[in-house]
Amino acid sequence: MEDYGYFDYSKLWVLLEKKKLNKRWLRLNGVAAGTVDKLIKNDNVNTDTIVRLCGLLNCKPNDIMEFKKN
Repeated sequence: MEDYGYFDYSKLWVLLEKKKLNKRWLRLNGVAAGTVDKLIKNDNVNTDTIVRLCGLLNCKPNDIMEFKKN
C-alpha cells in the first residue's frame, strides 16, 4: 500500500491553547486517553473522533487538522 501522507493535528493544540483548554479537558469531555495519545502522535483516528472534537470546540475539521504529504 502506498503512503500518501498523514493528518497533522498541530492546529488542534493551537486551538486548545487559544481557548485556554488542554488534553485533560478533552479526556474529561469524552475523548479517550488512547485517542488523545493518537492525536499527539498524528496517528489515524476515526471520523467519530473528528466529529466529537468539532462539536466540543465548535469548529470545522480544517481548524484542527491538515493533510501533509510525506
